Amino acid sequence: MNRGVRSLLLVGGAYVAAQMMADIASLRIIEIAGQAVDAGTLIYPFTFTLRDLVHKIAGKSAARTLIFLAAGINVFMAAFFWFVSRLPPDQVTGPQLEFGVVLAPVWGIVVASIIAEIASELIDTEAYSRWVARFGEDKQWGRVLFSNAIAIPVDSAVFVGLATLFGVFPPEVALSILWVNVVLKALITVISIPWIYWVRPEPLGATYTQNGR
Repeated sequence: MNRGVRSLLLVGGAYVAAQMMADIASLRIIEIAGQAVDAGTLIYPFTFTLRDLVHKIAGKSAARTLIFLAAGINVFMAAFFWFVSRLPPDQVTGPQLEFGVVLAPVWGIVVASIIAEIASELIDTEAYSRWVARFGEDKQWGRVLFSNAIAIPVDSAVFVGLATLFGVFPPEVALSILWVNVVLKALITVISIPWIYWVRPEPLGATYTQNGR
């Protein structure tokens, strides 16, 4: 296995794992400094920079494929958890109500999360491509800041807006979640900037081009 394939598998796997954990954690609304925030925000922002790494390693097409793959996996995960929560429990073991309470999906959050993820990550992809087209291999830190700065507000606005529309959040909680989401995601973006220097474009196949455009 060459270095490029190994890097792509590691970063792509981390991206999908972070997406899944974020979607599960988003079912719980926590309090930070007196403000409501969905717990998925503690890990989801890393997916934007992980997507940037995939884009750098393998190009735009690979990044787009990963976005839709992760969305499909999350839909299947929610449907599978819903199905399992509806199956009759073993009577000897007991009612096992905890599984349904914790993991049975809140469909309003699931739908809002996945739509927001697809929209914002595709926007992130286009912003990243435009930065690379303008600066090439210079100012790589700017790829992360520029693409995330555009995608993060879109992600938060779509998620909170749809979740509120579906009746998951009351308006007063929705406003708190919205601005705290944006602030936390911005802070995590800054923390994750150095990651872009940990990988490099790799020749994964005959049709691969260095900048993935």
